[in-house]
Amino acid sequence: MTSGENVCGETAIQAIWTAPCRQEFLERLRAQGYARCTLRTYERIVGQFCVEIEKRGLSACKLDGAAVEAVRRAILAKTNERARTHAKFCLTRFIDHLVHAGVASLPELPAKEPSALDRLRGEYDAYLRQQRALSEATIYHCQRFLERFMAFRFGDSLGDLNAITPDDIIAFLGQLKVGSRPYRDKTPPTHLRNLFKFLFWSGKTKRNLANSVPRVVQPQPVNLPRYLRPDEVRQLVEAVRADDPVGRRNYAMLLLMARLGLRSPEVIAIRLEDIDWRAGEILIRGKGKLHDRMPLPPDVGEAIVDYIRNGRGGESRALFVSSKIPYRPFEDAQILNTILRSAFEQTGLKPPQKYVGSHVLRHSLATDMLRNGASLDEIADVLRHRSRMTTTIYAKHDIEALRSIARAWPVAGDAR
Repeated sequence: MTSGENVCGETAIQAIWTAPCRQEFLERLRAQGYARCTLRTYERIVGQFCVEIEKRGLSACKLDGAAVEAVRRAILAKTNERARTHAKFCLTRFIDHLVHAGVASLPELPAKEPSALDRLRGEYDAYLRQQRALSEATIYHCQRFLERFMAFRFGDSLGDLNAITPDDIIAFLGQLKVGSRPYRDKTPPTHLRNLFKFLFWSGKTKRNLANSVPRVVQPQPVNLPRYLRPDEVRQLVEAVRADDPVGRRNYAMLLLMARLGLRSPEVIAIRLEDIDWRAGEILIRGKGKLHDRMPLPPDVGEAIVDYIRNGRGGESRALFVSSKIPYRPFEDAQILNTILRSAFEQTGLKPPQKYVGSHVLRHSLATDMLRNGASLDEIADVLRHRSRMTTTIYAKHDIEALRSIARAWPVAGDAR
């Protein structure tokens, strides 16, 4: 141990100040459930990092971005090449912990003059978030289409936006079409409309080119919304139930969709604080950043409690997390489609459509409510439809109501 005067004007014993940070970091890893062998690896690499700090006589006030990078490189230089990638990962996590604790700073990236495309991308991002209130996934795809279209039209550098013509839009969409089948994907035109609405709204183009984006021809749906019978829904939900953390989590997630008609992104967006146990309510983070409170059925609440007490791990505030250490939240809702496909395979039930998606549980709930006498307004409230027109697709299932408005079939001799 050495002592010395640091830049803060204090006499400090080097290496003492890193011990609490190191101990707290390892305790957090232990609490997250990491195996002993993994903890030993972290302890060894973090220990080397702290020793190197002591050798260089660095105090907390001196551990700036340049010093952190120098220490990190010194440790990696001594590490076997085969273990270097894992060592980088371990050091990054510990450095992030030091930064979060306020005793270190990250190296500053060299300042880069933003390009015209960078500035356009930033303004577009703010528009999508503040004006449109779109989800992170939708914003990501909108940004990618901005980049792809501008690269197609102008190349490497952004040109005059007013020079874009409807022919450019048609040509861009034409190159996206692959194969001999008719093009049925509606998302590229939708993302382009968002882009051109923004350009016109922000005054970057004199014309609203969103009106020039052609619509994808979609055949009128002739089939009723695909659904499952109540007994089939119960079979699927029970199929994923198991006496282990994964089974408890999957059962609670499917039960939420089956009983409340939630969309899959709404399920993985639920946080621990969204449940009001005293009032028996749950906050649903819906589309367009709309929040709704819904009653929490007792069986759903019991399934969630069972998962929290006996299956859930980690420090995330998300209700449903991965079963793998460090138990992070899900990045997207595809996990629910995977769970549902597995449930169909286990039960031997035939999916009502080729693509197995979690929306079938939402359709099944609406159809069952209708057949039990619920009105379309009541179904719209449960499904949280912003437009009542969206709910009218389920009117096709109300056979008795349709009979009352159906005209008699003409027979010979009826005409007068």
